[in-house]
Parts: sequence; structure tokens; C-alpha cells
Amino acid sequence: MKAAFMMAAPTSGSGKTTIARGLMALYARKGYRVQPFKCGPDYIDTKFHEAMCGRPSINLDTFMATKVHVARLFNHYSAEADVAIIEGMMGLFDGYDRDKGSSAEIAQTLNIPVVLIVDAKSAAYSMAPLIAGFVNFRKGIRFAGVIFNKVGSSRHYQMLQQVCADLGIACLGYLPKDAALEQGSRYLGLDFSEKAENNRLLELLETYVDWQALLQFCVPTVGNHSSHGGNNIFPRREQSVLIARNAESFSFLYQETIDSYGDVRFFDPETEVPDFSGIDLLLLPGGYPEKHLEALVKAEATRKAIRDYAECGGRVEAECGGMMYLCQAIVTDEGSYPMCGVLPYTISARQADRKLSLGYRRFELDGKEYRGHEFHYTQFLGEVPKSIVQVYNAKGDPVATPVFRFKQVLASYTHLYRSEE
Repeated sequence: MKAAFMMAAPTSGSGKTTIARGLMALYARKGYRVQPFKCGPDYIDTKFHEAMCGRPSINLDTFMATKVHVARLFNHYSAEADVAIIEGMMGLFDGYDRDKGSSAEIAQTLNIPVVLIVDAKSAAYSMAPLIAGFVNFRKGIRFAGVIFNKVGSSRHYQMLQQVCADLGIACLGYLPKDAALEQGSRYLGLDFSEKAENNRLLELLETYVDWQALLQFCVPTVGNHSSHGGNNIFPRREQSVLIARNAESFSFLYQETIDSYGDVRFFDPETEVPDFSGIDLLLLPGGYPEKHLEALVKAEATRKAIRDYAECGGRVEAECGGMMYLCQAIVTDEGSYPMCGVLPYTISARQADRKLSLGYRRFELDGKEYRGHEFHYTQFLGEVPKSIVQVYNAKGDPVATPVFRFKQVLASYTHLYRSEE
């Protein structure tokens, strides 16, 4: 591996996602094998990473997995890459409890240098105390340098270079203000149809960011994360799993989960009737089934096959969108759409009922602890159904998220992380 670094920022909205994606695409275009990673549980950023790099992007999360496991993941998936780029989340030190679980904690765990993305649109030398504060706040975090975003002119950039010179930190370039780089609104994230690679962005990054120096500044140190274990991260589950997969309806699944099973098969619930022969587990991941209701209703044979499989004792794990698909119906402003009917609940996706449910989740069931993340706007129609266990957030406070069991079906709004460590 020639280089490894994390793209992080003082706050959300600083441009870290834009610049991280752009650099991934730029290095890939120049022939480097780029392995992308994402801090935290985000499923959507990883999809854009994969589109740009041609390799699955891997989530690194120190709430849902141990630090040892996170380091092993990084080792395993970056082993054959030329460049490993980690996109941070929120602000650098924002975690679920102060800086626990933050991008900074992951950078320190891996001993990976941080490239700080700073929005400089309204300041010049006032950037000095801000950058100094981030660089000096926690010992043990390495900073490769700074890239400034929304720089107004060459004169503005010269003043920002003086800031870096006075602080003794490398100034790796900037991204000028450009209306073409403004992103549209998100529906739980950017629209999947948005063009992954922005040619204008790549042109600006190649012109104004010293991408070659960045590789030199971010050469991995010997033993920086190898001490946390080797590449045998799984071990593989000797099970056959059938996974519902569709670009939007069923798409939120960690790559590590897919790679951990011995035999993996996929089917599209919108167009294919599943074959359960030889299957140990049916996995219905999250996504946006509420955006594809007509197609799901039309695939009646698929819904019946899944209902029959569950009612005959087939093992099923369903999370968020997958759980919604198992319910009696999903109701929108346009009407009610019948789903599989395994669970006796109705989900509302009506605008008037939209309410954000967000955060880490954990619960214990049958002596095993489950951890995951919840992020949705749909809700149960009427009262929230009773849960078979009490679910807690990252700080240990009880939350109302229900978990259901029907025969061998386990279902919840929580996207589960299936690490064995």
C-alpha cells in the first residue's frame, strides 16, 4: 500500500464528502487501486465510493465492533490496494459519547494520518486558532495536512497558506468556490441516480490540490495497524444465505456481512421468485421499499413464497426496509400496498407521519448481544407494537424501537452489524 489517510473535517458541511469522493475518483482514474472506507454506519456514502473505485467500501465503526476488529477490517480490505482512503463522519471528534466512536478514535486506532478539510469561505487568518485547536486537541492523532474548501481567490489562498506555515502543518491545496459542486437535497442521503463522478470536480482537484504530495505525506508507518491482528477476520459462517438485493428497495448491507458467509445467493424481490432449496437463512436488508411499492405488489408470487417460507419455520432476519416488507401493508399518501403479511403490522410512509428515528441501538436476545443502527422516517401506523426485548441507545438509555420474533423470524427497524467480536 502506497498511502493511507482519512478525510475529516471540523464540522459536517465542510466539504469532506465532496473532496473524499473526488480524490477517490481521481486516483482511480490515474490507475491506482483505491480501497474506500467509511467511518460510522452510513450505507449511502459507501455506494458512491464503490461506484468510483470499483471496490466495495467498508464501514469502520468502534461502537458496533471492537477496535481490534476495526483494525483487522482495515488490514484485510486494504491489503491489495495502492491507496486506502477513509471518509470520516460528522466533525472529527463527534462520537456517540463525546469523542467515543468518532472519526478521531478510528484514526488513532489505525494510526492513519488525517487530512483536515476546512471550509474557509468566510475567514482567512482566523483559521489559525481553529486548525491549531484540532491539531493539538488530542495526542496520538497524526495530521498529514489541510485542504481548504470554498476558497474565493488566489489571494485568499495565499493568506490561508500563511496560516499553515505559521502552524507548521502542510497546506495540500484547495477547492475554489464553484456553483457546479453544490449538491442537491438528500432523501436519507443522496439520490442513488446522481452521477457518481463529477468531471468538473476532478478537474478542480487535479489543478488545485497536490494529490501527489498527499501520497508522500501519507505513507503507512511500519506496524501501524498490523499489531491488531492478521487478515483472517471472519471466520466464515458455514451457512448458505439468500439475500434480497435491489439497487434501492433492498440495498443496505455491510460488505463484511456478505463476505462472512460460506455460500451467498441473491435475488431481486421486485422481479424474481426466491429458491429456498439448501438455504439456512433468508436475509432481508434495509433500503427504500416505500419507493418501489407498485413493483413489490406486482411480484405477488415472491411475497407468497417468502410468507410460506417464514410460516413453515424458515429462518429469516429482516431489518428496517426488510422488516417493512414482512408487514401486512405499507401505507402512503397514494394508498395502501399489501406486503408479505408475515408480521401483523402496517407501516406508514405518509408525509404527515414522517418522523426521524436515528441512532445506535443494542439489545440482548438469547444470551447474545446485538448492535446496530437505526435511521428511518417511516413509522408504525397506530401504537408502536410491543417488543420482545428492551432496546437501548449507545449511552444505555432505553428506546422504543421494537424487536419482533415470529417462529424463526427476527425483525426490527435496526440495521444489525454482524461482527463476531
